[in-house]
Amino acid sequence: MVRITKGPQSRFKHKKILNSAKGYKGAHSKLFRTAKQQVMKGLCYSYAHRKKRKRVFRSQWIVQINAASKQNGTNYSKLMSRLKRSGIGLNRKLLAQLANLDTKTFNFLITQETIC
Repeated sequence: MVRITKGPQSRFKHKKILNSAKGYKGAHSKLFRTAKQQVMKGLCYSYAHRKKRKRVFRSQWIVQINAASKQNGTNYSKLMSRLKRSGIGLNRKLLAQLANLDTKTFNFLITQETIC
């Protein structure tokens, strides 16, 4: 019987890890053991940061809405409470886009909700 080695399988596994470690610095992209550790760490970070990205976007939208509403004489918390009370169901992403791109509509929205 022929003796079977696991050379091709392990080479394929090593190549897969080293290809995903491309762009890492120094031994982290060259040596298998350190590359494997870095790839695992990178995968953990990518999972966590996909969740974190959503929080960062939301906080940026809140800052943009607050800046635009302060120009019109109110602040973010009062604006959001008035919008909720008047039944206007716009999310923060859309409000931030209105504040940046279409200031007339945003100003109209603020004046409408103060009347209600």
